[in-house]
Amino acid sequence: MFDGDTIVAAATLSGHSALGVIRLSGKAAIDIADMAFRSRKGKLSDCQSNTANYGFFKYNDQTIDECIFTIFRSPASYTGEDMVEISHHGSPYIQQQILLSLTALGARAATEGEFTKRAFLNGKMNLSQAEAVADLISAESRIAHDLALKQLRGGYNDELKTLRADLLTLSSLLELELDFSEEDVTFADRLQLRSSLLTIQQQIGGLLSTFALGNAFKQGIAVAIAGKPNSGKSTLLNVLLNENRAIVSEIAGTTRDTIEESINIDGFAFRFIDTAGLRQDSNNAIEQEGIERSYKAIAKAQVVIYLFDASTATPESVNAEIEALKKNVDFNDKHLIIAGNKCDKLPCENEVKPQRIIISDARNETSFYISAVRKQNIEVLKDSLLSFARATDIENKIVITNVRHYQAMQQAFQSVSAALEAFDNKIATDLVAADIRHVLYHIGQITGEISNDEILTNIFSHFCIGK
Repeated sequence: MFDGDTIVAAATLSGHSALGVIRLSGKAAIDIADMAFRSRKGKLSDCQSNTANYGFFKYNDQTIDECIFTIFRSPASYTGEDMVEISHHGSPYIQQQILLSLTALGARAATEGEFTKRAFLNGKMNLSQAEAVADLISAESRIAHDLALKQLRGGYNDELKTLRADLLTLSSLLELELDFSEEDVTFADRLQLRSSLLTIQQQIGGLLSTFALGNAFKQGIAVAIAGKPNSGKSTLLNVLLNENRAIVSEIAGTTRDTIEESINIDGFAFRFIDTAGLRQDSNNAIEQEGIERSYKAIAKAQVVIYLFDASTATPESVNAEIEALKKNVDFNDKHLIIAGNKCDKLPCENEVKPQRIIISDARNETSFYISAVRKQNIEVLKDSLLSFARATDIENKIVITNVRHYQAMQQAFQSVSAALEAFDNKIATDLVAADIRHVLYHIGQITGEISNDEILTNIFSHFCIGK
């Protein structure tokens, strides 16, 4: 148990609302709340755990509000300590007065994430689950919510437990050999040891490979809007956002830098990036820099919408543009949407036959006509984006979405690779054992078996005060 003082904070944002909630946690939480509790029931400390109790909040003979006092006794609470949650009317003045009264009665104002930090220190959750709490609060899409909830419920923690168990077995056998080194005793079968290390390396590598996509779903799927100057990229961005975010002009090359905005489509977050027009013959240094930035943005995107002016393009010119793009960017892990814009300027017979403009047999490509100005086929474009998001099934997979976890797993991968290399080169057993201990250390950093104050301070500083 965390043997700290009693902390207090608002669990809801300050502002006018129907209700607000204030939290107390610590050894004296119930006693402090009891000093302000006035009810026919008597004392709050006599009430049973996990009960909501109606009463008035009074301090210095002044009634501040009528409230509901919900008590949770240790260890059956969020923090593992005695806790009280006070539901009050959502007035900023009432919230301020209750907080001032509780601090005057002996509570201390909580710091960022201190409630969840205490839950971790008291063994109510591991560190990766604690971080999932922050992700759950900040989730802005269904998939980000689902990923955070999965991690909060244990997520890949079970996978890490299995990895740690296997590593501990290997480490124990090697350490045992070191203890009996003078007797020249071998406890670990070398072929089995190598096979186990290789399996662990593959498992860690598999988890590492999920980060790019997992982080994309958490932060929003990056969608780069690319194409030649004046193909309608900025107009399309404005239509997708339903606001005039980018400058639109008939003058080619208006966009000189990337513009990024996010929207939510049917529970999936997408980050749209409007890029500078791509052309090979620019002599303008600023425009050339914009084109370079465009290629960098396209390279980082999961989806690329390549826009071309359907009223002036030919199949040959579009295919040439796509080939030129693919020479600069690797599309093996990207979905390419080829959209012929300005279809409102096409003859009717061509409008329904987009294959006359572009023919593509690639599995990761789709093509159709749109008109950004008339908002024609924009829903088709959105459906194509959603098809990509839904086809990328990560909901039933173990996925890394946290940068800190990814970095720790990278270090674990390097250590297990070093152990394999040492084993294959018949390096001394103590060095192999040291590499395995490093793998255990880095995995332990994720779950919190191994942590320090600096790491914890950094993690919980990103939480809101009341959590």
